[in-house]
Amino acid sequence: MTDQAPLHRAEPEMISGQVRHMKKNWPFYWISRVNARYVQVLERRLKPIGLDMPRWRVLISLYEEEYLSVSQIAEHSVMRLNTATKVVQRLTADGMVTTRVSPSDGRVTEVTLTPEGDRMRGLALQQAERILAASFINITPEELAALNGLLQKVMTRLDEI
Repeated sequence: MTDQAPLHRAEPEMISGQVRHMKKNWPFYWISRVNARYVQVLERRLKPIGLDMPRWRVLISLYEEEYLSVSQIAEHSVMRLNTATKVVQRLTADGMVTTRVSPSDGRVTEVTLTPEGDRMRGLALQQAERILAASFINITPEELAALNGLLQKVMTRLDEI
């Protein structure tokens, strides 16, 4: 590790040997709280349209790709593979996705949205966009871009650990 730049750490403020305001200075505290609150708010908005968070995560993971493997969905939606498989099975039973054997690898199951799944994803995305707009009302586009950039850097480092 001699050729790497020194690590910059967020150190808690120390007063008389005691940690003061650790929560306020601990970024993962805020990341966890913001994510938990976002999930609570979004769950309340998804319930009336007949979705839950696991279904939403699978549907939105298919936003930019027509087909994804179940393992790719698990990675994008931050689920264990067996959980993603069960959610895909439920969405298949609900008529929101279909599956196929990958044309390039017969061992891989790929998932795609049905028209109903695309419609439901659109309804859920409207709710998510409303939450985003309300949450970042006093945040400039530049601040949002900086926040996203910082979080990407943290994620990259976590992937390397």
